[in-house]
Amino acid sequence: MGSIGIKSSGSEVVTIDVHAAKGLIQTGHVYLDVRTVEEFQKGHVDAEKIINIPYMFNTPEGRVKNPEFLKEVLSACKKEDRIIVGCQSGVRSVYATSDLLTEGFKDVRNMGGGYLDWVKNQFPLKIPLNLVKDEVPLKAPLDLVIGEVTVKEPLDLLNNELP
Repeated sequence: MGSIGIKSSGSEVVTIDVHAAKGLIQTGHVYLDVRTVEEFQKGHVDAEKIINIPYMFNTPEGRVKNPEFLKEVLSACKKEDRIIVGCQSGVRSVYATSDLLTEGFKDVRNMGGGYLDWVKNQFPLKIPLNLVKDEVPLKAPLDLVIGEVTVKEPLDLLNNELP
């Protein structure tokens, strides 16, 4: 997939689909989830190197940009790190990717479609144990991890309105 047209000081945001993103995440790219902490805690991409730094916060006045976003990313990542940026549907991540490129990050890509496309493609998720309730039948095999379950076939969750 090509770039989407947002420019940031000479660098254009490159958007890749979830299939390409999954492959890159599996080969060591950092997955930067820019959703809110609340969204992240409901479930997220199953990645070895995953960081949650919200690009925006929910406030009574609506969503506002996280003023510490770049500072927080710089404290967690190096500008040379290979990073895939994702959000819920692929919108916030475009702007976050643009900001990172402007800041001088070298290898940053936006994951088009976001977490919603990841789930629709039945890619592995991590979901908190407290969201996996007895009344929700899960057909997918689960691997237990501390405080979370890894769901190998998330379509069963999507059909049951989780996460």
